[in-house]
Amino acid sequence: MGVRMIGWLVAGGVVAGLVLLVAANTVGRYTGLTVPRVPPETLSSMLSPSYTLTVPEEGEGPFPTALLLSGCDGPRDNLETWAQALAEAGWASLAVDSHAPRGFTEFELWRLVCAGQLLNGAERAGDIAVALADARAMPQVDETRLALIGASHGGWAILEYLSMADHGQAPLTLTGWPDGPAPLDGVQAALLLYPYCGGLSRASRRGWQTALPVLFLLAEGDSIASEKPCLEVAAREARRGLPIETHVYAGVTHGFDQREKAPLSTLGYFPEATADALSRGTAFLDRAIGR
Repeated sequence: MGVRMIGWLVAGGVVAGLVLLVAANTVGRYTGLTVPRVPPETLSSMLSPSYTLTVPEEGEGPFPTALLLSGCDGPRDNLETWAQALAEAGWASLAVDSHAPRGFTEFELWRLVCAGQLLNGAERAGDIAVALADARAMPQVDETRLALIGASHGGWAILEYLSMADHGQAPLTLTGWPDGPAPLDGVQAALLLYPYCGGLSRASRRGWQTALPVLFLLAEGDSIASEKPCLEVAAREARRGLPIETHVYAGVTHGFDQREKAPLSTLGYFPEATADALSRGTAFLDRAIGR
């Protein structure tokens, strides 16, 4: 056997080993077998110093409040854009940073989140659970009028949260649900921006049951998180009688409302679609709480 052939065999073995490691990690994280669990209070103490609460300049609280969850690259300018639009519409918002408290901003570790190798949607659902519990205790927040807004990976986490709450399964990072109200008490709506609805999503497989309004805002031909599985999920849940709405934007990319992009990103910012999404989204939320 020649030296070149041995080299190819070694290289092939290394690649095969890496593929097996990735597959094993994906399975371990999906099932929760390799995910450390902590009490809700522990996760709250880690996340809460990084919360960003934005309230309207006019009016007196408590305000209807939306939790904001970023894409897999962590909080970017689009969360600030949504927070401002919500404030102008009379909503407070609580942006939840799932990345910096975990050190995922170091060495661009967020890329492993995007690849499904760190903090998948069912894990990040734990962040939603503790952030909702924390928000309910804030004097500026109307705990009876809450909404969930998630971009991309954040939308995936919200879908997992809905499904896990309705199936009695605590998020994978938690030893149990936070004390107090039930997981969906006061949650009146969910707004999902180009979320992941693929095979690793529990919601894509088993759905949810609570009849809260859900709006999907999707990008046609999305090369990052295909809109087709989301449309299938939305159609299936609508057939079951749940109040589901969808809107698909043509001629845009994944993350169309986000100016900040990673170097060499092929994604773009589309101001007209962003303006429509903000208007459409806030109107949807107002309808959901009866304003």
